[in-house]
Amino acid sequence: MTDQTPAPSAPAYGGPRRILSGIQASGALHLGNYLGALKRFTQLQDQGAPCFLFVADLHAITVWQDPALLTAQTREIAAAYLASGLDPAKSVIFPQSAVRAHSELAWIFNCVARLGWLDRMTQFKEKSGKHKERSSVGLYTYPVLQAADILLYKATEVPTGEDQKQHLELTRDIAAKFNNDFGVPGFFPLPEPLTQGPAPRVMSLRDGAAKMSKSDPSDQSRINLTDDADAIVAKIRKARTDPEVLPETLEGLENRAEAKNLVTIYAALADISREQVLAQFAGQGFGQFKPALAELAVSALEPVSAEMRRLMADPAEVDRVLKDGAERAAAIADPVVDEVKQIVGFWRA
Repeated sequence: MTDQTPAPSAPAYGGPRRILSGIQASGALHLGNYLGALKRFTQLQDQGAPCFLFVADLHAITVWQDPALLTAQTREIAAAYLASGLDPAKSVIFPQSAVRAHSELAWIFNCVARLGWLDRMTQFKEKSGKHKERSSVGLYTYPVLQAADILLYKATEVPTGEDQKQHLELTRDIAAKFNNDFGVPGFFPLPEPLTQGPAPRVMSLRDGAAKMSKSDPSDQSRINLTDDADAIVAKIRKARTDPEVLPETLEGLENRAEAKNLVTIYAALADISREQVLAQFAGQGFGQFKPALAELAVSALEPVSAEMRRLMADPAEVDRVLKDGAERAAAIADPVVDEVKQIVGFWRA
């Protein structure tokens, strides 16, 4: 728990299984987003789990965003959802800001969460750096908004990377404290992390010790989902490696961050284990491995990229999906906020 005085555990939640996640509307989406999130969302959807997938534009403005670019990036992320195989008839795809209940519940949770809990959030320390007094209040409190995003739909499971586990624990603390403070045991579920994915951590093509990121100033560090086949091949050809051949076992990849990253990417794209990749390429150098990886990456990503480009050229189609998704999301979220207001004791006509 994140509080010095642990919040009491709520009884097991008896509601339906629901999965929720989102991608922030800032910067271009890349291979790491596809393997770690988009491909995984599609798999969860195809397993029959109700999925709520939003574009996190409220989170995006915790740092300054160009308004026109923010709109374009919201559509781009929605296009990536659709191009990756998400079906808007099965999954609810919507912009976070289009459902007002997110902001309303976040304020109520701001009054439930404790300062000590937020003071221990490591991501704020990393993002604010040495000048935290210059950071927005929103950057400090955005884990509370994340809790509202999740609990608004009474999500029971959240696909979670290592860097977000602490925020999900905060969500559980807020849910338990709300349930306890207002005497409503089990009103909010205590969501569980879904931590297993095909490639939970894809690293930079230029630095195997750094996560692939849309904020990296070098475009050569990542494969963007809008890259064409020529760009994908060129970036993989120039990816940093070492002079050694690929080993026979995973132990041989220790202390070889760039080699391990490329093997991980191949395994995730091919839906095989890293051991199987090494069994196929052991003893070969990167002059042989990179072309095979590039061919696989183009085969997997080029159809996604082409569909993204088609959708981005037709913003009306994307907007129809987002509008419909926002209406469906609000139909679930608004009654939850209304009930929360009644529980809190807000005046009702």
